Amino acid sequence: MGVEVELAATITDDIVDAFVRLTPQLSSSSPAPTKADLQAIADHDACSLLIARDVDGTILGSMTLVTFPIPTGLRGWIEDVVVDEAARGKGVGELLNLRALEMAAAMGVKTVDLTSRPSRVAANKLYQKLGFVARETNVYRFAAPDQFTS
Repeated sequence: MGVEVELAATITDDIVDAFVRLTPQLSSSSPAPTKADLQAIADHDACSLLIARDVDGTILGSMTLVTFPIPTGLRGWIEDVVVDEAARGKGVGELLNLRALEMAAAMGVKTVDLTSRPSRVAANKLYQKLGFVARETNVYRFAAPDQFTS
């Protein structure tokens, strides 16, 4: 299977259609992003939206690399990695991650983090194979920012 990973700079209808198909495979609670949502991500200085395509142009997966400066250095975060169910186990996730790590290194990123649910056994094995190391940390999420609006 020939797969190319590209940076999505201009959001086309086939990219939007792919996210309609892929988003439910990533999250059961999030709607698929609109074309405007995806273009805003692609245009954001901190985001790199990566798309994996088969040789026939079919989008097989995607991920977002987010980079940001903090006092201890330039950091990276990989988010929303999704590979179509039909393409899993064929190296698409590995190619996406390798491209993101390549880009991060070229930008001078000091570390790249990601999270993965323990139930995603294959994904966790892939991350370990690529050199990611589980950290002794707690991940906290605050999901109600509307509490702060007056």
